[in-house]
Amino acid sequence: MFIIRSLVVAATILVSITACADTLQGRVVSIADGDTVTVLDGSNTQTKIRLMGIDAPEKKQAFGQRSKQHLSDLVFDKHVTVEYSKKDRYGRTVGKLLVEGLDANLEQVKAGMAWHYKQYQKEQTPSDRSLYSESENRARAARIGLWADPDPTPPWGFRHR
Repeated sequence: MFIIRSLVVAATILVSITACADTLQGRVVSIADGDTVTVLDGSNTQTKIRLMGIDAPEKKQAFGQRSKQHLSDLVFDKHVTVEYSKKDRYGRTVGKLLVEGLDANLEQVKAGMAWHYKQYQKEQTPSDRSLYSESENRARAARIGLWADPDPTPPWGFRHR
């Protein structure tokens, strides 16, 4: 009985997450840093997008410029789809950035250019949560990107200082 009830609750949560998701399509016209871009849609409206599930080094932090450049190489001046369901406290749309079939958020983590932002992982689907976490672990083990640093400072720690 408990297992059935748990499955029903899990299914309900999953359906509510996907039911709330919306999409935006457009061209990336600006890269602020390794986890924030601006998308220009078909009606010439610019929307600032904060990449969900990741936190990239700040611009003045080690690997900050490299993270920004990596994201730029992935998405700048390309047509993208943004899957989103919320705005953050700064008014940015928080979502998953898809370009040419790739999840750009995940690509940042795979390349060692961002952390999987575990503080907000409950906002991700269970499969994305698992993928991002595993990708960070692989990048860390391979010591690529920011993981080449023996003791990388997470951006939330850097901002707190």
